[in-house]
Amino acid sequence: MTARVTAEEVQRVAELAHLELKPDEMPRMLRDLNAILDYVAELNQLDTAGVEPLAQVSEMVEAAGRGVLRADVPGSSLDRAAVLPQAPETDQVFFKVPKVIER
Repeated sequence: MTARVTAEEVQRVAELAHLELKPDEMPRMLRDLNAILDYVAELNQLDTAGVEPLAQVSEMVEAAGRGVLRADVPGSSLDRAAVLPQAPETDQVFFKVPKVIER
């Protein structure tokens, strides 16, 4: 059994994610988050001593010689003049979004 998530922690994460949890949703969220932590604890019990660490999954794909990932080449982007007028707020160059870091 792993450390348990508390109702206060769920409420704080919901606040940071701008989610509005109804009181009847809290028990289910607590149960689901704790089930995820229990599963991670279960995975941590696996013997991975012979498994080489990866920095990215693409290393595994390239090593297998499958090459299923698309080439990383520049492509065309959206036309700024067509997109910016559709945004709620801009500075005529970039989209402006509300600051949420300090919540």
